[in-house]
Amino acid sequence: MGFSGFLLLLPLCALLFFSHVRAQSIVPAIIIFGDSIVDVGNNNFLLTIVKSNFPPYGRDFINRTPTGRFCNGKLAVDFSAEYTGFSSYPPAYLSPQATGQNLLIGANFASASSGYYDATAALFGSIPLTRQLNYYKEYQHKVTNMIGTNRAHNLFSKAIHLVSAGSSDFLQNYYIDPVLKLLYSPDRFSDILMRSYSDFIQNLYGLGARRIGVISLPPMGCLPAAITLFGLGSNNCVERLNNDAVMFNNKLKDTSQSLIKKNPGLKLVVFDSYQPLLDIITNPSDNGFIETRRACCGTGTIETSFLCNSLSIGTCSNATGYVFWDGFHPSEATNEILAGQLLGQGISLIS
Repeated sequence: MGFSGFLLLLPLCALLFFSHVRAQSIVPAIIIFGDSIVDVGNNNFLLTIVKSNFPPYGRDFINRTPTGRFCNGKLAVDFSAEYTGFSSYPPAYLSPQATGQNLLIGANFASASSGYYDATAALFGSIPLTRQLNYYKEYQHKVTNMIGTNRAHNLFSKAIHLVSAGSSDFLQNYYIDPVLKLLYSPDRFSDILMRSYSDFIQNLYGLGARRIGVISLPPMGCLPAAITLFGLGSNNCVERLNNDAVMFNNKLKDTSQSLIKKNPGLKLVVFDSYQPLLDIITNPSDNGFIETRRACCGTGTIETSFLCNSLSIGTCSNATGYVFWDGFHPSEATNEILAGQLLGQGISLIS
């Protein structure tokens, strides 16, 4: 085993320790907000072109079922739920499964093509974060009616709340909207997103959330679709997009520190997805990958949502060697590695 493999085992060893001590889930619930990186099927129930509830999506998931996850199998949040002791996953809030006792392990409000900027979701008919927050209030009311005010308050305060957003704001809005690019520099646009992020976290805090993890932007310029769309014919990562992601992530860290200072008792962790994913892309063989540029689905250059379908010519037979499943989203194999990395970064949320 290489040194990187040893490092990957460290958070898993910590998890095993906690699981042995508790012999149950480490936290009472997991609440999830955001975009397609964490959406487990809410978009199935929307009038939107951004869906993934059809093959080959889900071909490596439980019972080979496409659920609306933008992946061939499990998302990082699915692995995170397993690692923290849950035997099932928080249901998509708009799904029929989001009822009764199922809600006591949490809920997933995420919607593919959503972002910190409400206008991003509006472009695709997705659920903006502001509406996701309203659904969360509705969820809290349901849980409180089931278990009572005191137990519900305890659940909300000890639950892990995860947020993943920002990529769609840039890749599906800012970079392709000439008006936005004319009005705002990437730095200025990031400031606008930070205000929305800050408001969202403070609203969550006001609703009783005390353990919150926010996932940073990935190296956006290394996504296969981003290279195809913005790489000007090059086969390499688009550095200006990666630079924008680094700038955004630095603002995210600074803003989060300010929020921690302003809100007593708040545990707020910024999960770095940028460097772990970049490390996988830069040194794929260290993690068992053979393909970093092309995604598994179709030609592997741009296919996502309905462009990635059962008739897509060229789709790989085994996604385990591919870092990316479609043009924008990691494969299950990548998600498993990232989940282990994120768990190690978020020990303070579960201790």
